[in-house]
Amino acid sequence: MAKLYHVPLSPFCRKVRLVLAEKRIDCALVEERYWEKDIDFLRRNPAGKVPVLRIDGMTLSESTPICEYLEEKYPEPSLMPKSLTGRYETRRLVAWFDDKFHHEVTSKLLYERVNKKVMGQGYPDSRNVKDGAKAIKVHLDYLAGLLDARRWLAGDVMTLADFAAAAHLSALDYISDVDWNRHEVVKDWYAKIKSRPAFRNILADQVSGFPPPVHYADLDF
Repeated sequence: MAKLYHVPLSPFCRKVRLVLAEKRIDCALVEERYWEKDIDFLRRNPAGKVPVLRIDGMTLSESTPICEYLEEKYPEPSLMPKSLTGRYETRRLVAWFDDKFHHEVTSKLLYERVNKKVMGQGYPDSRNVKDGAKAIKVHLDYLAGLLDARRWLAGDVMTLADFAAAAHLSALDYISDVDWNRHEVVKDWYAKIKSRPAFRNILADQVSGFPPPVHYADLDF
């Protein structure tokens, strides 16, 4: 069985978990306190980051290369479009969420509100929280623009881009930082992806000291 070293609210880990679940790959989850710099974990990934996946006799790190490995090794169900332009758009949006969205929103809301406390790094920086709360509105508007013209984020079929976006938004939804009433089309998209069997384990996550809101696991939120 595969083994994933992860942190429950890490969007990068959640993206890998969604891909594993969608492709029905059995995987044991091992929660890793990577900030403690455990020697055994650093041997698995000298970068000291999660996710790390043990599969097929290999140790894989970095979420997007992991997801693309899984896509190539286990191609069904496919999470990449068949067309060249579709694959480009999928990769562009994955990079958008894992880079731009992460730095402008996730790191300023989730990391300030949750990670600092869990890691014993003090209190949230109110300026960062304010900036993140402002930036997420811009990103939700961008998502709405995409979904006004497309069925899914990258086109007519669900792709890794949808999982990347949902991974970040689900982690932020755990701490009630997503205004789902801002755009009905974004809420409808999230409801579709949230209802997939691949999402069940993510909706069952619990982080000590941070209970999720009532609507978090509600499919009719």
